[in-house]
Amino acid sequence: MISKIFKGVLYVVLAVVLLAGLGIVVPRPLWHDGPAVRTERSQQILMLSNPIHTDIAIPVDSDLLIRFAFLRTAGLDLDNPNLRYLIFGWGGRSFYTETRTWADLKAGPVLKSFALDRSVIHAELAGDIPLDAPAVTAINLDAVGLERLKQFILGSFDRFDSGPISLPGSNYGPNDAFFEARGYFNALMGCNTWTAAALRQAGLTSGLWTSLPWMLRMSLRLHNDDERFAASHTLP
Repeated sequence: MISKIFKGVLYVVLAVVLLAGLGIVVPRPLWHDGPAVRTERSQQILMLSNPIHTDIAIPVDSDLLIRFAFLRTAGLDLDNPNLRYLIFGWGGRSFYTETRTWADLKAGPVLKSFALDRSVIHAELAGDIPLDAPAVTAINLDAVGLERLKQFILGSFDRFDSGPISLPGSNYGPNDAFFEARGYFNALMGCNTWTAAALRQAGLTSGLWTSLPWMLRMSLRLHNDDERFAASHTLP
């Protein structure tokens, strides 16, 4: 009996390892149309990560502030002279909005994240972010890639006639806000697969399925040339 249980656990572990390995090694997209065109990658964004979640930070300029001016409707101060980045993340509504710290972790939101949950976008204002911080991956884009990334993020917001729909009272503090998002969240298609999709729109190649930050980081390093990355210390 114990031997059967041990074998069952071993098979599950091997299956998970195989799935993770394939998710990293198999590229997405599988192929590119036509030869790669070398363009100047003078635009730098940041991918921020913790053990379970990734965000995208975009340096502030006049175009970004115009495109995301609706953040003001949620009380975000886009005129703050110390503002350097707008940070965006996508995730499950219950877990994201109810788990401000690990101490707030509850069974209900966790279980919902493994099933199906409505999604939200978390928008946050940030000042200077050290590029050599362990949680930071600096990624170089060309102008077209940056534009497509902005469009992808804007397209992830759910909208009503008056624009994106904020969730008053769900924010963590004065410099962040939650908005209704398009799509549904579950454990297989979660926050990190959204980040991967955003980066693919920006011209990068990710792994086929990267459900955890370390999987996404490894796949990005594997499938993209080193010139994509700068001043980053997030090697897994």
